[in-house]
Amino acid sequence: MKNNTNRLAVAFTGPSNSGKTSLIVKVSNILQDNGYKVAIVKHDPKDKANFDKDGKDSFKFSQTGADVAVVSPYKTTIFKKKTSTIDEMIDIFKEFDFLLVEGLKTLPLPRICICRTRLDENYFEVSDTLAIDDTIDKAKIPKGMQTLDLNNPEQVVQWIKENAKKV
Repeated sequence: MKNNTNRLAVAFTGPSNSGKTSLIVKVSNILQDNGYKVAIVKHDPKDKANFDKDGKDSFKFSQTGADVAVVSPYKTTIFKKKTSTIDEMIDIFKEFDFLLVEGLKTLPLPRICICRTRLDENYFEVSDTLAIDDTIDKAKIPKGMQTLDLNNPEQVVQWIKENAKKV
């Protein structure tokens, strides 16, 4: 693992099905292949994520209203009954070189907006750069807005290394 005294964070935003998760997976793999420890936070605004199955012990524990931790030899899963701030998430992860955040557009982090097939102007105000592919009409991109090639995750990693925020 690289030295994590300079923990860096960056956020990804964009419309549904634009490729945010796919890009984050590629970026995470590249960073980890280069010896960095990566943590990822995904925003679930509609509370759709499901982490356990009905009938399992951890599900039964969670149904009591208690916060639950499931510890195995290879992972720890935490079920909390309230939301967490980004600072709390950073404390939970503690040791990382890069924190990649999907969503949470109100966080004051450098932000990459992913646009595939169409631009969504609602994200421009909260984004520092756009990651686009060939389906985007570059003439419609606001003057001065930096762009990255969505199909070149190495370029995105370089941008992150140069622009991520120390946390």
